[in-house]
Amino acid sequence: MIYKKHFIPLESNPELFTELIHRLGVSSALGFHDVFSIDDPELLAFIPRPALALVLVFPTTATYEEHTKDEEKLVEEYAKSGSEEEVMWYKQTINNACGLYGILHAVSNGDARDFVGSHLHRLLEKCQQLGPLDRAEVLENDTELESAYRMVATQGSSEVPANAEDEVDFHYVCFVKSNKNGHLYELDGDRKGPKDRGPLEPNDDVLSEGGRNVIKEFIQREHGQNSNFSLLVLAPT
Repeated sequence: MIYKKHFIPLESNPELFTELIHRLGVSSALGFHDVFSIDDPELLAFIPRPALALVLVFPTTATYEEHTKDEEKLVEEYAKSGSEEEVMWYKQTINNACGLYGILHAVSNGDARDFVGSHLHRLLEKCQQLGPLDRAEVLENDTELESAYRMVATQGSSEVPANAEDEVDFHYVCFVKSNKNGHLYELDGDRKGPKDRGPLEPNDDVLSEGGRNVIKEFIQREHGQNSNFSLLVLAPT
């Protein structure tokens, strides 16, 4: 894909993610937290609930690329908008902004929308009625969004490309629970649209067994060859 705009990558740091959503207008009652284990009950117990969204960060390996290519052959380009949508999805048209799209997917869906105000509220209201291409253009042209992102992204301690047009190896995918049908959705701006991962129980959040099993699929697909996964959760502070 030829990108019209290029951002420096956002480090997968919960403090930076939290600072960015607060700058954009999300209530201080919500923030991002590290998930250190999806198997250990004691570590899971430290995470505030409900878990409103997950952002999985991982290297884009050949195994992952092949898997997504095979899946994409079977789906049509997404064209829904407004009331037609079970979840709000953004097509990624800004290079190296996977972290930003992960954040936008997290705060645009489910109960997280109740905590959104200020500029971000206006942005989401505008985007919601648009189709994927027009929605993407709104994000590309939003100077306030770009300014807030740049202020936070430049604080990271990870090495960033000397040229913003250079590709980075890490990818960000968001998981949310739809308030319309109670299903778990995989939201990746590099795909053709949102992927329905099936129903969750009415009282389950995204870090329930159903959500954790989907995360395990990503890890197990690498057959132990890739241990560089990290997971962030959007939850109460």
